[in-house]
Amino acid sequence: MKEKKVRSGGCRCGQIRFAVRGEPLGGVACHCRDCQYMSGGAANLTWVFQRSDFQIEQGTPRCFKAKQSSGGTFFCPECGVQMYSKPDSNEALIAIKVGALDDATGFAVDADMWMSSAPSWHSPHINAAQFEKNIPVEE
Repeated sequence: MKEKKVRSGGCRCGQIRFAVRGEPLGGVACHCRDCQYMSGGAANLTWVFQRSDFQIEQGTPRCFKAKQSSGGTFFCPECGVQMYSKPDSNEALIAIKVGALDDATGFAVDADMWMSSAPSWHSPHINAAQFEKNIPVEE
């Protein structure tokens, strides 16, 4: 059996460290208003993985939920860096912020979501699928 690739990451101050095993399911640029707040105005870039392949190796992140039913965004309580979120629409997935990975070699945006909330200066990514809201969940 082939061993899964391991990618490591964490926050800016080093208090939180995580690892994810396996290949990403896809790269996403989210243009929703919440992501604009988190990124300082830009789209939020994440690599989506199976949640079962993710584990915290050091520290305890805090979680912010924009609404009670939200999966939440997880960040370092010391330096404030946001590292990952748990998508509301699919509990089996985890969306890791590309900037929290030690090495994001190979990242590409496969889908732009929440284009309905994107300001006019947010350009869609070339060759990426476009969605007005969330990416539809396949049953």
